[in-house]
Amino acid sequence: MLNIEKHEKIMDIVKSELSCSAHNMDHVLRVHSLCLEIGKHEKNVNLNVLIPAALLHDIARVIESKDTTGKTDHAILGSEMAEKILKGLDYNDNDIEEIKHCIVAHRFRSGNEPRSIEAKILFDADKLDAIGAIGLARCFMLSGQFGQRLEIIDDLDQYIKENTTDNGRIKDVSKHTPFIEYEFKFKKIPKRLFTSSAKEIGNDRIKYMGRFFNRLTKEIKGIM
Repeated sequence: MLNIEKHEKIMDIVKSELSCSAHNMDHVLRVHSLCLEIGKHEKNVNLNVLIPAALLHDIARVIESKDTTGKTDHAILGSEMAEKILKGLDYNDNDIEEIKHCIVAHRFRSGNEPRSIEAKILFDADKLDAIGAIGLARCFMLSGQFGQRLEIIDDLDQYIKENTTDNGRIKDVSKHTPFIEYEFKFKKIPKRLFTSSAKEIGNDRIKYMGRFFNRLTKEIKGIM
């Protein structure tokens, strides 16, 4: 049986922690909805693990954003913060560990592959919210927030060499662009997804993004 009261308490805690534009409560709720949708197509999904994990997966995102050293990984820190929250809500130890794993494994660069169906669903849902029309909206929200230009960079390999760290973090976000994010990250997402239903959604969303960036490129160059 789902514990709705606990979920609502978690949601209140998360609302108080999140404030940055592209990783706010709206993102959390979209990921939550996607998790439920993907979960319908999978077997033996424990919603008492999946739902809290979806609600808590970005609990440390603002802290990471404010860390100029680049050392904070919101997935790892978020799992630690989640443990304290879940213990305070009397979750059992087994569910806490499963939820922590989902949070740790939801990120590309965490180095922790999702092993449970709940972790795979959360990973997929979080990545799906980065592509498609909503992905474009979020990308340009961040672009405006960090003063990025609408420029096309031809030598992507040189950019990656100069403006990213060994673990893939961007050194100077203002030098990043939506075009780079599409080539560097978005295009790879559908192939990284675990569940068949997420892959189907992902392939459709990335096609839409491709059409958009092709058109935008032509307009910037004055072709259209």
